[in-house]
Amino acid sequence: MNKLIYPGAIVSPAAIIGENVEIGPFTVIHDNVKIGSGTRIDGFCEIGYPTGLADDLPLIIGCNSLIRSHSIFYQGSSFGDGLVTGHHVTVREKTVAGKGFQIGSLADIQGHCEIGHYVRTQSSVTIGQQSRIGNFVWMFPGVLLTNDPNPPSNYVSGVTLEDYVVVAVKSTLLPGVRIGKGSFVAAHSLVGSDMPENSLVSGSPAKRLCKASDMRLKHDVRVKAYPWQNRFVRGYPDNVIENWAKGVEPVDL
Repeated sequence: MNKLIYPGAIVSPAAIIGENVEIGPFTVIHDNVKIGSGTRIDGFCEIGYPTGLADDLPLIIGCNSLIRSHSIFYQGSSFGDGLVTGHHVTVREKTVAGKGFQIGSLADIQGHCEIGHYVRTQSSVTIGQQSRIGNFVWMFPGVLLTNDPNPPSNYVSGVTLEDYVVVAVKSTLLPGVRIGKGSFVAAHSLVGSDMPENSLVSGSPAKRLCKASDMRLKHDVRVKAYPWQNRFVRGYPDNVIENWAKGVEPVDL
């Protein structure tokens, strides 16, 4: 097995490590961990942090992933191929995510949530427990998905973001809110009620102003801003881009 483990790294002999995996200095890999081939984990990370809340499930990191320094992943979560993180990321147990998940620096994923394929979050995003996030969702810096309607309590009601939703900087979504497919939540919004598909949502408290598809690009009003996948394809797989160009939903993710 071809792998590169830097000095100071501690790798449990019980962990399952794929081929061509690189583990940085002073990173700890715990027992119940499976790391896919071609993955790089930078220094000072902790992978598979033990917790009884994981019910003995392993931490699974898909192939060709990149976990940057000072990140911690708890036991009991599962990530598809192509996971990419920034620095100082925390991911708790029972987070299940698809392919191509990108997690920005200083993100906090509080576990017990479901995340689709090719979701992109930027810095300082917080995803509360029981969140349900669809495919091709964007969350920009400082977004907060809450889950407790009467804090502190034992009742949890997570936020749901359907496919292609975009949540702009420093927006807060309150417990149990559902944002419909293809909607855009404007910066600094406080969303406390469900929004239908294709909504432009803005304000505090947030309201539906119009259809998201009515928006035009600021620098070129001839072009519709949404659906965003009609104009922005950088970093997505060829098969996904080809389907978007044909106006059909990608099915082989």
